[in-house]
Amino acid sequence: LRETRRHQKATLQYFLTLQRQIEKRRQLIQTLHQEIAYAEESIQRTRQVVEALNEDLERLQHDYGEMLRSAYRQHLTHSNLLFLFSAATFNEAYRRWQYLRRIEAYRRKQAELILETRKELSDKVTWLEQRKADKLNLLASEERQTRLIELELREQDRLLASLKNNEARLSTELRAKQKAAQDLENAIERIIRREMDESPANDRDAFAEAASSRDFADMKGRLPWPVEKGIITAFFGKQVHPTIKSVEIQNNGIDIGTPPDSPVKAVFGGKVVGTRFIPGFQYMVMLKHGSYYTVYSNLRETYVQKGQRVEAGHLLGRVSTNPQNGEAELHFEIWHNKERRNPVDWLKGR
Repeated sequence: LRETRRHQKATLQYFLTLQRQIEKRRQLIQTLHQEIAYAEESIQRTRQVVEALNEDLERLQHDYGEMLRSAYRQHLTHSNLLFLFSAATFNEAYRRWQYLRRIEAYRRKQAELILETRKELSDKVTWLEQRKADKLNLLASEERQTRLIELELREQDRLLASLKNNEARLSTELRAKQKAAQDLENAIERIIRREMDESPANDRDAFAEAASSRDFADMKGRLPWPVEKGIITAFFGKQVHPTIKSVEIQNNGIDIGTPPDSPVKAVFGGKVVGTRFIPGFQYMVMLKHGSYYTVYSNLRETYVQKGQRVEAGHLLGRVSTNPQNGEAELHFEIWHNKERRNPVDWLKGR
C-alpha cells in the first residue's frame, strides 16, 4: 500500500488496493470478534468450574475435619482397641481390623483428594487470569484495527471523490484498455486455434503432449508465481468498476503489481507458441503446456522466440513500467484449450 501511495496517491490503482486492504482488515476484525467471544465463553466456563471446585473443596475439608475429630476422640478413649477386643470370635476381630484399615485408607484418600483439588483450583485460577489478559490484548488489537479502518475509509472516500471528478478521463482510458484486452484475447485465440489445428506428427508426439497436459494439471494450486515479488491488483472475471458503476470490467487473467523492471519467468516448462506486441499490453509471450497455455503480457522486452522450448523458471522478459505513474504490472493468464482459467486457483499461495 505504501509503495502504491508513493507512486501516485490519487490513482485508480491505489483506490483498488485500498479497497482490498479495507476488506482484509474487516475480515481481521471479524476474526478478533470471534476470538473475543470464544475467550469470554471460556472464561465463563472456567468460572463455573472454579466455583464447583471451591464447593467440592469446602465439602471435602468439612468431611475430613469431622473424620479427624472422630479419630481424635477414638484415640483418647482407645475405642478402636475396645472395638477389636470386644469381638466374640477371632474372625470377627479380623473383619473389624480390616474395617478400621479401610477407614484409615479413606481418610488418607480424602487428604490426597483435598490436595489435588487445591492444585486443580490453583491451575484453573491461573489459566483464568491468563485468558483475561488475552482478552484484554484482543480488545486492544480490535480497537487499533477499528481506528485504522476508519482512517482508510476516509482515505477511500477522498480518493473516490477525486476519481469521480475525473470520470470522463477514466471512461476514455477504460475504453482504450477494453480494446487492448480484446486485441490480446483475439491474438491468444488465433494462436490456440492454430495450435489445435496442427495435430501431433506421430504417436510419440501425441503421447508427450498428453503427458505435458497431465503434468500441468497436477500442478494446480502449486505453480510458482511468474514474478518474485508482487501483489494481485486486479482479479479474474467480471468486476464492477469502482467509480463508473454502470460498467463491468472483464479480466481474462490477473494483474500483478510488481517492482519496476522485474524479471518474468515461466511458471512451467513448455514451448513458446507466440511472441508479439499488443498496443496497451506491450509485448506478450505465450507458452504451450500440452492442452494448457500460459500468457505473460505487459513486458518491456522479451528474451525468447517462437518455437523455443523452455523450462520452469526460464527468463521470458521484463515487466514494463507505466511512464505516467511509475507502476509496473504483469498481466498473466491461463487457458485450457479455448477456455480461460482463474490463475489464482493455479498459483501457490503467498
